[in-house]
This record gives sequence, structure tokens and C-alpha cells, in this order.
Amino acid sequence: MSKRILIIGATSAIAEAAARQWAARGDALFLVGRKRQKLDDIAADLKVRGAATAGVFEMDATDVAAHAAMLDAAIAGLGGLDVALIAHGTLPDQKACEASVTMTLAEIDNNGLSVVALCTLLGNHFEAQGSGSIAVISSVAGDRGRQSNYVYGAAKGMVTRFLQGLRNRLAKKNVQVLTIKPGFVDTPMTAAFSKGALWAQPADVARGIVAAIDKGRDEVYLPGFWRLIMLVIRHIPEFVFKKLSL
Repeated sequence: MSKRILIIGATSAIAEAAARQWAARGDALFLVGRKRQKLDDIAADLKVRGAATAGVFEMDATDVAAHAAMLDAAIAGLGGLDVALIAHGTLPDQKACEASVTMTLAEIDNNGLSVVALCTLLGNHFEAQGSGSIAVISSVAGDRGRQSNYVYGAAKGMVTRFLQGLRNRLAKKNVQVLTIKPGFVDTPMTAAFSKGALWAQPADVARGIVAAIDKGRDEVYLPGFWRLIMLVIRHIPEFVFKKLSL
């Protein structure tokens, strides 16, 4: 049975890869992002790949006042809603954030607060509906604060904790809340980084996301070996951790 799927941050590499998989099985899609032309191009491609429909909505996710209108448009365009994937975000320059309160707060707004706002709205909708899936791309960076990316990690940590509580609240309402924790992914956002054995491709991460939603999972590390890596990192004693350059 085909699903009706809302994708927020639909122009990101991981989200687009997931959308292609959903399109191939005939699901109906509604794409949200900041760049209208890119949304239109992706929508046209998804229709060719088999999507039942592919609507678009231009929106900056930090514009909380626009969230309700976006959700209404998605529900109207899809004829209902089964799944929402939240995939927007930025990877900030940690050093630049350290020098700027304004930049730090903007990044936390984009990567954290906007997600909280969207999940609150979606959670209420699915709770009233009595079914649905909310899937959110957080990050392994949210598992422990590290000097190299703690502004980003703090925002993702907020998202992870919020989703835990939301999942606990909505479990009895037949609503899935999935926390997605990718490790290093080779995307345009990470183009400046040197790549190694731990890096994954967007299509591989997307396959993990689609499978986790289908299976009703609560949390997934992608690739799966990151669960063990972060288990070790979380349990390093603080007095040792402070001496490490992570």
C-alpha cells in the first residue's frame, strides 16, 4: 500500500535519496525546502521515477509562523499524511560560532529549535489522527559534546532528547517517532572534509531510513557500526575526555 510522505529539507542529499526510493515504489510525496527551482527539479525527477505525486512548498524551516500553512498544504496535496521526514539542517563552522553569539544561536535555531517546533505540530496532528510516523535526522554528534563541533552537537542533542520524550508520549497513540543518527556522510555539506573508511554515501543512509520507518523502529544509527563507536565515546571518563582532541 502506497504511503503519503512529507519531506522537510527535501533538497538535502540524504532526503533526495530517500525520496527516490519512495518514488520507485509509487508513494506520494510532498517536498519542502528553501530553493523553489531545486524543489521543482527534484519533483519532476521523482514523478519520472514513479511517484504517485510530488508536490512542493517553498519554506525556510526557521520560519515557525509558516509551519502550519505548510502542513495544511501537504495534507491537502497528499490527501492525508502517513509519514513525515525532517531532514533540514546546516553544519556550522565551530570556530566562527565560538566568536559569535548571533551565529551560535542561529545554528541552534536551524538545527534544533525549528525541528522542535515542527515535531510539536506533527506530533499533535498524528496524535489526533491515531497513526503516523515522524522520522527526524539527528546525528551521532548529539550523543556527546566535543570541542570540534559542540554547537552543532548541542542542537542535535536537544533534538534527540526531545524525540525521546515525544516518542514516550505518542507510543500509546500508535505514532512512531524515529530518531536517525547518521555518522559521517559524503554530501555537499561535507565536501571540504577528507573522506575515509567511516564515511557513508547518502543512498546507503537513505536505505537505512526507509527500512527503519517501515519496521517501526525507535532509533537507528547509520551505518550501524556507529552505535558501537558512540557507546565507547559516551563512556570515556570526563577527566580522560578533556585531554582528547575530538
